[in-house]
Order: sequence, then C-alpha cells, then structure tokens
Amino acid sequence: MVKQWLALPHVREWWGDPAEQYALVSGDLDEPAMDQFIVATDASDLGYIQSYDLTAWNSGFGAQPVGTRGIDLFIGAPDMIARGHGSALIRAFVDERLALGAPRIVTDPDPANARAVRAYAKAGFVKAGMVDTPDGPALLMVRDA
Repeated sequence: MVKQWLALPHVREWWGDPAEQYALVSGDLDEPAMDQFIVATDASDLGYIQSYDLTAWNSGFGAQPVGTRGIDLFIGAPDMIARGHGSALIRAFVDERLALGAPRIVTDPDPANARAVRAYAKAGFVKAGMVDTPDGPALLMVRDA
C-alpha cells in the first residue's frame, strides 16, 4: 500500500522517486531510531507517518533539546487530501508524543509545499527558519511541549 501511495502524483511531487523512497521506508523497518505507522480511520487506511530520533542525518536542524523527535508524513488516499485530515492527524500524533515526554517535535517540509506548511501550522507548529538537508533547503518547523 505504501509503495502504491508513493507512486501517486500528489505524494511523488514532494517525496520524490517512488522506488527510492520505498527502499528507504522499507529499509527503516528495523531501524531502532525510526517508528513507522499507517494512519487509518474505521473505514480505510489513509496515510503514512514516521517519527524518528534526530541523528547525524538531521544535523542541519541545529541544536535541539534531548529527546526531540522528527516527523514526516503523507496522506496517501487521494480522496482524503485537502479535507483537514493532515492537520488533525499531525495534532493528534504530536499531542501523544509530547504527552509521552518528547520535549519538542520537528519537521522539515519543502517551503514550496504550501499544503504541508499550512497543515503543520494548523497543528501548532511554528516556523523556525530555513535549514539545509540532504534533500535540499527545507523549512524547519517546531512544536514544543
């Protein structure tokens, strides 16, 4: 299902080459620093979210409080995009992580991805500035406990 979602135009636009991304996502299944989830409603599966410990890969994020987690996600089901599900999912997921003790959650959407930036802002994230990542420039957004 994740492989199929990654090939859809609205996901591919921001996540890139589906085969490469699927290899990365599936390769992280045994990575202790990464937690991966399928987002579902009672009726259907609708997306993917990953939460990870910051590592050397995220060094461009600058100094962060110990225990900070990063997140990335997408809504895979085309009929579920642009309906408010993204911001609701982000808020619920992040609320739970903060309640479990994470001091901060960070994310790094492409600054041109207005839908993602808006969804994170609606979920309580604030813009912290531009950062350089292995995937290119990104907008660092943070939400604190």
